[in-house]
Amino acid sequence: MMILKHNEPFVTEGGATLPDLDIAYSTWGKLNEKRDNVIWVCHAYTANSDVESWWPGMLGDEMVFDTRKYFVVCANILGSCYGTTGPLSINPATSKPWLNDFPVITIRDIVRVLEILRAHLKISMIDTIIGSSIGGFQALEYGILYPDQVKRLILIASNAKQSPWSIAFNESQRLAIEADSTFFGDDINGGQKGLKAARSMALLSYRTPYAYNQTQAEETDDKLTSFRASSYQAYQGDKLVKRFNPWTYYRLTQLSDNHNVGRGRGGVLAALKLIKAYTLCIGITSDLLFPVNEQKFLAENIEKGSYAEIDSFYGHDGFLIEAGQVSAAIMKFWEDTSHK
Repeated sequence: MMILKHNEPFVTEGGATLPDLDIAYSTWGKLNEKRDNVIWVCHAYTANSDVESWWPGMLGDEMVFDTRKYFVVCANILGSCYGTTGPLSINPATSKPWLNDFPVITIRDIVRVLEILRAHLKISMIDTIIGSSIGGFQALEYGILYPDQVKRLILIASNAKQSPWSIAFNESQRLAIEADSTFFGDDINGGQKGLKAARSMALLSYRTPYAYNQTQAEETDDKLTSFRASSYQAYQGDKLVKRFNPWTYYRLTQLSDNHNVGRGRGGVLAALKLIKAYTLCIGITSDLLFPVNEQKFLAENIEKGSYAEIDSFYGHDGFLIEAGQVSAAIMKFWEDTSHK
């Protein structure tokens, strides 16, 4: 992982000013002479810039993100906690971590930060920007903000604006964090119980009842307490607490909620018409959080849009698990658009 120090003020869409930025990023492979053999991966919620660590089967020799052919870039998003400026960064005005004082940010803010990094790396053209979930939000917004900078977009399990259904999940998670009074203090170890509860809620939207009923089934009918599903929820909550923080999580749920490409652009349809890139929208049949109709809508309303579907037992998390199906859809898309 590398850190770009951007020593200029950054004004967010909401009008707040961050006096400077750290932008954490990772790269694989080499830029070609034209500086355009670039695959830019946009990560989702709690991931980081290390694509290999969270998207197995996708990056490396002879994989879809073949590092012998492509220069692969992934940046940790603004507001996160893996090197890029976020709530645990030091606020120069107080010499303390921002915590709850970190401003509300948007997908557009993130994409503007990504563009700072692109310019720093002297990338002339991005061949493909790919993202899943809120990574798909970023890829889509990039294609709208900088339509001449990207040749192809791949949007997986994503949408044009956040749905009330997803916002309700996020608000429930914020309520869980707010119920932990230590979240409102200045202790960087605060809010952990709230974060654990929030993560437990989120998991229910990432998978399906069928997956839980199979993977967490009991082997006996004799239990009164200590069920496998209960242990699994607690384990996953504790696991996130060890690597994340509640202030970052809280801001990222708000970031997800305010995703709306139509804001200030005359509506969603007008915004989608700004995209020049060939665009593949991939839906997951069992996705409860981002149903396939949302990806079909994108494909139907982006001029060069197309749609593909993967079948998964695992719901929204299918994009992380079904590497074979995802890779096949990407390869076909690249083949179909290679001579255009």
